[in-house]
Amino acid sequence: MEIIKIVTLSISGLLLLYGGISRISNPVKIYLKNSGIKLENEVNVLSEARGVSSVMLFSGIIMLLGTIVPELTITSFFVATLILLGFAFGRSLSIALDGKPNKLLVQGLIVEIVLGSANVFCLVTSLV
Repeated sequence: MEIIKIVTLSISGLLLLYGGISRISNPVKIYLKNSGIKLENEVNVLSEARGVSSVMLFSGIIMLLGTIVPELTITSFFVATLILLGFAFGRSLSIALDGKPNKLLVQGLIVEIVLGSANVFCLVTSLV
């Protein structure tokens, strides 16, 4: 069971770490490449994109720390659950209110639901 927890946190953390770093460093290119979203070089939009990206980055760091610092494991699962299921909730709400997005964004939603659910499972088994 312990290996499942480590793998779950590692995958979640690496995904958010990579996403955060890449989107902070070049949001215009990365959003277009990874989700088909065309961002303009408008300072307010870029600020929002980089703000969310920094949350992703630091959440990924916390998750990865939970794999090596036992005292942070439960906190890491909690953060992973909030971030991943938070993104999934927001995307699902957007689908209901705004319509279905492109294939890449739907794939992102599926990954967030799967990893978020895996982190919930690991969090619950850690607390029991």
